[in-house]
Amino acid sequence: MKLGRLNHIGVVVPDMAAALAHWRDVMGATSFEEPHVPQDGLKIMFVNTPTHSGNDGTQMELIQPLNDKTAVSGFLAKNAAGGQHHVCFEVPDIDAAREEFEAMGKRVLGPTRIGAHGTPIFFVHPKDMQGMLTEIMETPKGDH
Repeated sequence: MKLGRLNHIGVVVPDMAAALAHWRDVMGATSFEEPHVPQDGLKIMFVNTPTHSGNDGTQMELIQPLNDKTAVSGFLAKNAAGGQHHVCFEVPDIDAAREEFEAMGKRVLGPTRIGAHGTPIFFVHPKDMQGMLTEIMETPKGDH
């Protein structure tokens, strides 16, 4: 498996407005974007981090659950202030990546599905990834 670019770090937040104010006022972020594909029960906003080289920076994915039935609701229940939830790496071929992770005995969580960037994703269990919930995402093409 060839490691791809770190696309984003997912952060669960209890209050999206407060989180956006933090990234704008404390961290100096000036570029924000909504997801390409809305996710049920979640409010998501991407913070685009600037770079000094002109290359694309790593995004921060801010995730606020809107009810207690989402995939991140339990995380927020255990971590009332929110916090880092997952890291996401790009791969050129999602199907080949899934096959490789499964062949290595890594636990892939659920089916491959379309994520907030509008590209196929899956997650790998943190116990198989040195404690990090890891999202694997097919490299976006075109406008994504």
